[in-house]
Amino acid sequence: MTPHRIGLVVPSSNVTVETEIPALLARHPSAVFSFHSSRMRMHQVSAEELRAMNAQRERCVDELADAGVDALLYACLVAVMAQGPGEHSRTEKAVVSRLAARDAHPAVLSSAGALVEGLRALGARRVALVTPYLRPLAEEVVAYLRAEGFDVVDWATLEVGDNAEVGCIPGSRVLAAARGLDLSQADALVISACVQMPSLDLVEPAETEFGLPVLSAATAGAYALLKGLNLAPRLPGAGRLLAGPLPSRG
Repeated sequence: MTPHRIGLVVPSSNVTVETEIPALLARHPSAVFSFHSSRMRMHQVSAEELRAMNAQRERCVDELADAGVDALLYACLVAVMAQGPGEHSRTEKAVVSRLAARDAHPAVLSSAGALVEGLRALGARRVALVTPYLRPLAEEVVAYLRAEGFDVVDWATLEVGDNAEVGCIPGSRVLAAARGLDLSQADALVISACVQMPSLDLVEPAETEFGLPVLSAATAGAYALLKGLNLAPRLPGAGRLLAGPLPSRG
């Protein structure tokens, strides 16, 4: 069986998305995947470094076009959301255009757009979330989701500015932050609104504990990649989003 080639554009200090996305997609019952990354320099999660990182996008896209990928995920949620409402659509269109100039036509997605898509697929309107970011950037993420029509009923941020440190945040700290949220009005919990903050092992236990759908930037990214490749978005042990048919959105 020929693998589907997945291209990942990631911050240079990110070590989690290249672990969690392959771990998720390895669970697919009828497809296999290979993974190919290109890195943008970024260490501190600040507005200045995020803008400088985004300026490296075209080089990364060109490198992944050379690899002949079938799908490309722009895998830094906050780098997109910090640029203002609707940026995931603009970023995805710019990447599509860059690839088309190389006569390459993979499915193009972003972690920011995938999270929006995943929440909508769940039928969630009122959401709660946990982020690792310094508070000003966390507020940008909250504002972005509100601009997309979601009511962010509660949120917490761990205020970690070093992206390498974000990749080492223990699950117990993430769950403690989630337990401090008021989830009484929430339709869904985003337990990690960041592709670098590890959370894959938390999704299903959190669904059991909190009694509502739980997703992360990683599970939303896997969902969007599978949809973009016209594959069934069903993966075991990855939460409600990837468990099977979802409510119709009428």
